Amino acid sequence: MIGNNGAGKSTLLNTIAGTLPADAGELTLAGHKITRKPIAYRSRWLSRVFQDPKMGTAGELSVAENLTLAAQHTGSMSLKRYRHHGQTAAYQELLRPLNMGLENRLTTQVKYLSGGQRQALSLLMATLSQPELLLLDEHTAALDPQTSQKVMDLTQTIVEQNHLTTMMITHKMSDALKYGNRLVMVQDGQIKLDVRDEEKQNLRQEELLSLFSE
Repeated sequence: MIGNNGAGKSTLLNTIAGTLPADAGELTLAGHKITRKPIAYRSRWLSRVFQDPKMGTAGELSVAENLTLAAQHTGSMSLKRYRHHGQTAAYQELLRPLNMGLENRLTTQVKYLSGGQRQALSLLMATLSQPELLLLDEHTAALDPQTSQKVMDLTQTIVEQNHLTTMMITHKMSDALKYGNRLVMVQDGQIKLDVRDEEKQNLRQEELLSLFSE
């Protein structure tokens, strides 16, 4: 999803997540009516990664403890008992594919990680439960270009491997064209463009940019 500032992208995402109430209409997710349900109820089926890497993790807790919180959300692990259940090896195996060295920093407080490491951990935590819907709220915007690309590559791998339905907000036209099978442009609270599959693949960045000035 793309659009200029104030177009309504974040409003839509926050309405789906439950941060903002819907003024009208109905929201249904995985067959469940969630229009007037609280955030905690919706979290059974959706996960979210924020623009700020600090928002998806608990800085005072270690990498392992953060993962345990995410696992606990799926009903599979208690925070106080993770060391006694052989979770160290399991967490190392989980973190190793990130290629960020986090498998060797399980006891490190998350506040000491880099922005990219913290966002990668946030992404991993958000997808442990394999949600019906993954919301990505400009989740690479606060990262430097090289780290941003690394997190996007990781995102694509996780989404494809787990077959996750994902809604991503981005201001990067290149990312909007490269990733996903559907592209929606929002302007003044309305959908201005909605293309998918081959039609989306044939779009060029110049065409997309020109729509912002119309």
